[in-house]
Amino acid sequence: MTDPGLSAIMSERRQLINLAYRLLGSLADAEDVVQETYARWYAMTPADQQAIDNPAAWLTRVASRICLDQLRSARARRERYVGEWIPEPLPESTEWPTGQGGADPADRVTLDESVNMAFLVVLDSMTPAERVAFILHDVFRYPFAEVAEIVGRTPAACRQLASSARRRIDASQSPTPPSARRAELVREFKAAWKATDIQALVSILDPDITAVADGGGIVQALLEPAHGTDQVARYFSKLTLVLHGRTILERTVNGQPGLVVQYEGVTETVFAFGFTGERISNIWAVRNPEKLHPWTS
Repeated sequence: MTDPGLSAIMSERRQLINLAYRLLGSLADAEDVVQETYARWYAMTPADQQAIDNPAAWLTRVASRICLDQLRSARARRERYVGEWIPEPLPESTEWPTGQGGADPADRVTLDESVNMAFLVVLDSMTPAERVAFILHDVFRYPFAEVAEIVGRTPAACRQLASSARRRIDASQSPTPPSARRAELVREFKAAWKATDIQALVSILDPDITAVADGGGIVQALLEPAHGTDQVARYFSKLTLVLHGRTILERTVNGQPGLVVQYEGVTETVFAFGFTGERISNIWAVRNPEKLHPWTS
């Protein structure tokens, strides 16, 4: 017989993974947070567990506090990080735009706008308290009274934090093309890149485009972002030489059309794209192998 109490506790795993990934921008870190959260639950005596009226709320509160502590310590770690830091891309094994992958649905992060790369990059610019207050309230719909218990601020202060975060999100947003057109743009980018066609690349890039690469100091990557159509197009045209023997796959990356470069079955780079109007406005290239293990397995 399955313990109904155990089933109820474990059924929260997906929700906790969803929450922790949005808070930390790393699936590996999110899984560690959830494991630590459950460890704390099972470290309690049965009597202490039974005294908790709402175990799901307890798990969320503990996971959020662990994430908040990690976000605060992450700022010091980021200062020592070599090059640019990009959130860890979510693995998606199927071609875009329709596939859902073969992983256990309970293990997948729900794909919506709050996990696309552009959104996560803006989240990463927020203070830890802003990020936690915004994600808990605006994405997961927790009331500010509960958010306040987690963040350690008053409900009014948490309301201000979420409002500040919302302004950052709103300021970063711009009109984007429909999903089908986004897929076309990425496909055109892939073709122009492989053909070393600078003019074709320039034609689909926004004049203010920014390309960022994250090698983590482990593999070669741009240490500074590249800006503007000419600089970005010429940079990618030079990279054509390294594509020899490699495969470029069309894959969903954080719910958006993206590209994956593999060599002998091992993922070397995951590209996520941002869009403005009818052009590509951002390219995020994750090359740090520590962030790409799920993409190979």
